[in-house]
Amino acid sequence: QVRLVESGGGLVQAGDSLRLACAYSRRTSSTYAMGWFRQAPGKEREFVAALTWRDGNTNYATTVKGRFTISRDNAKDTMYLQMNSLKPEDTAVYYCAVKRSGGSYYVGYDYWGQGTQVTVSS
Repeated sequence: QVRLVESGGGLVQAGDSLRLACAYSRRTSSTYAMGWFRQAPGKEREFVAALTWRDGNTNYATTVKGRFTISRDNAKDTMYLQMNSLKPEDTAVYYCAVKRSGGSYYVGYDYWGQGTQVTVSS
C-alpha cells in the first residue's frame, strides 16, 4: 500500500522560502523514484523535481534549478522540497508522487498525494 501526504504549503511573498514535506507509506523495494510536480490554475501538471531512490540522484526542472532542493529522510519516511527565492510564477498546487518502474524520471508516476497549495505574492 502506498500513501502520500503533502504538507507545508502556504501564502508567502516573493523572495521567501518554504519547505514542503511528503510523508510516505510504501514498499521501498518497488520504488524507482519519488518526485514533486505542480499544477497552476488553467495549466497542466508539470514536473518540478525527482529523486532516484536507489542512488539518491536528483533532477530538476530548469525553472527551479538552483532555487529548489529535493531530499529525503529515511528515518522519518519523509521527502522534502526546499523552495528558496520563491517567485509569483511558482504559485501552484504541489504534488508528491511515486514512480515504481524504471525509466525517465519526469514521467510515468504511479501514485500521487492530495496536493498542497503554494501561493507567492509580488
